[in-house]
Amino acid sequence: MIKKINENLELVKAFSTESKEEAEAFRIKYLGKKGILNNFFTQFKVLSPSEKKEYGQSLNLLKKAVTEKVKAFQLRMDTSSSIGSSNDLTRPGFPIDLGSRHPLSLVKSRIVDIFAQIGFNISHGPEIEDDWHNFTALNLPEHHPARDMQDTFFIQTSPDILLRTHTSSVQVRFMENNQPPIRTISPGRVFRNEAISARSHCIFHQVEGLYIDKNVSFSDLKQTLLYFTKALFGKSKIRLRPSYFPFTEPSAEVDIYWGLDTETDYRITKGTGWLEIMGCGMVDPNVLKNCNIDPDVYSGYAFGMGIERIAMLLYQVGDIRLFFENDVRFLTQFKSGI
Repeated sequence: MIKKINENLELVKAFSTESKEEAEAFRIKYLGKKGILNNFFTQFKVLSPSEKKEYGQSLNLLKKAVTEKVKAFQLRMDTSSSIGSSNDLTRPGFPIDLGSRHPLSLVKSRIVDIFAQIGFNISHGPEIEDDWHNFTALNLPEHHPARDMQDTFFIQTSPDILLRTHTSSVQVRFMENNQPPIRTISPGRVFRNEAISARSHCIFHQVEGLYIDKNVSFSDLKQTLLYFTKALFGKSKIRLRPSYFPFTEPSAEVDIYWGLDTETDYRITKGTGWLEIMGCGMVDPNVLKNCNIDPDVYSGYAFGMGIERIAMLLYQVGDIRLFFENDVRFLTQFKSGI
């Protein structure tokens, strides 16, 4: 019996093939349920104890040689198959899941593009501001509620350093370093000490615009707003309601006529058909003086809007918190921009 085992051991060592079918036949011949190794192990059971030691050693050598040979065949076949498949240009490709831009980025880019078409450039400024650029230069008096700790995030190390509450501070910096004519928009993140809810957040984004030149009038502002609302919403019916902002005079809130075509329209406009979208006004002469621009020669207008509010209108999103949660199920809906 040991002689037969050794004969098979020599056959196994000498066996070689490049055929997948022959390799599989070799595996079945030795390792199959009715294979040679199984027969040898069956005979092992009936041997006397004195014969089992030498027989078992020879049988284990044969089993090890067969197992290693089979593994070598499988590895070679798998490698060959992998190389062949990578060069097979007729095979279908693997789908690649494309990412999507954030809805706030889409809306901001759209707003910037609209104003860029009529000559507005982009200006940026720091998010950590000083009192002068965020409040004083913008004609906000010391007793103004915006200076209250309940409304503004102040830096503890200095009472004059804070997180900017609007991007109007960027406009101040731009006016300090540029002479009219000025035509700029200032997109950016702002911070206010507000409770987080479905309609408000302590962090949000704004786009503010500024135009200063000789003989700029309120009618110029109105025409700019008509152009913007038509380009972004496809609607050009607006109304301006008198309002108050410390840095503009006169000031107004801008409403767009959204319509009452659907049940959603009734809900978001509270049955009026009108939606507030931004604030605006003529730049206060004191603001121009603070930025070393002569108000007797130059005039201008300014406007500002919240990007989240515009995005909620365009995409019919009912909860502002969705923009900050980074839920992939929500974000993948915006693979196609507006």
